Amino acid sequence: MDSDEETLEETVEGTLDDDGLPHGFCTVTYSSTDRFEGNFVHGEKNGRGKFFFFDGSTLEGYYVDDALQGQGVYTNEDGGALHGTYVDGELNGPAQEYDADARLIFKGQYKDNIRHGICWIYYPDGGHLVGEVNEEGEMTGEKIAYVYPDRKTAYFGQFIDGEMLEAKLATLLSIEEGKPQFEVVPGSPVYSFDKSTSSCISTNALLPDPYESERVYVDASLISHAGEGLFTKIAAEAATVMSFYNGVRITHQEVDSRDWALNGNTISLDDETVIDVPEPYNHPAKYCASLGHKANHSFTPNCAYDSAVEKDEELTVAYGYDHNPTGQNGPEAPEWYQVELEAFQAAQNK
Repeated sequence: MDSDEETLEETVEGTLDDDGLPHGFCTVTYSSTDRFEGNFVHGEKNGRGKFFFFDGSTLEGYYVDDALQGQGVYTNEDGGALHGTYVDGELNGPAQEYDADARLIFKGQYKDNIRHGICWIYYPDGGHLVGEVNEEGEMTGEKIAYVYPDRKTAYFGQFIDGEMLEAKLATLLSIEEGKPQFEVVPGSPVYSFDKSTSSCISTNALLPDPYESERVYVDASLISHAGEGLFTKIAAEAATVMSFYNGVRITHQEVDSRDWALNGNTISLDDETVIDVPEPYNHPAKYCASLGHKANHSFTPNCAYDSAVEKDEELTVAYGYDHNPTGQNGPEAPEWYQVELEAFQAAQNK
């Protein structure tokens, strides 16, 4: 939150000059409850200082004649931070932004407090969005790209405020002075943002994901009675994104109120939404736009975001059913899971 220069000073702790103005190191608390701690020269901020805003955010840097100049760090109330270049109190120049876990989420330029020029937005899974922002600082234009976690496979085309409207498959060839160079794959189909709903899993159910297609395939599972499973096409290091999970969006209440047999391909998205891949979309012939739902359960999974896998290895995940639900004698899970759990626990106790 930016400071309000019109805010009246309420209290001053520190030395004052002959005119009663802050001079030297002072703490000034404003009527808005914003607080500034730093060096003053006859009432003007000069030298290092830090604003503490009423919402919990802070702004720290070097002040000259009452304005922030050079490198400054704005930390928001949730712990995320913007490291930027300030000119006369406004962001002008290179900047980087980090989330509360200190992961890079933005790199680019600012002009008059607005994102400007070629900017990069980074996502937790390793993918990123890149392109020249519009006058409002938004990722809007016809030469924007989403780059997958492999930093090579990309969608290049028209985006509106970061949402893909129409793009083609492309390859990231190089990055020169922060500017990416892409080559569109000849004959590429047209891709667009295709968010599922409660009744529609995808408008392009048979359009495979190009990144996923290079890494996994569906075949008969090596796990007894599991049907089909998900296998790797390549050897991959730990923490490599291999596949994606999409489905229709239903509520937890819907899941809890129906037979367990219908919940074989459900995964919780958040406190309100569950992703489900119902019949007939659990068959690749009907739906193959994402394949994450084909990974079967294992009590010793290799897909916990920290496991390396070999080529042609079957990918497994821990389904995460509650083994000790309140008021029940056994796990809140389908019958097959309870049978497998009993067998696994027996083997562990040998």
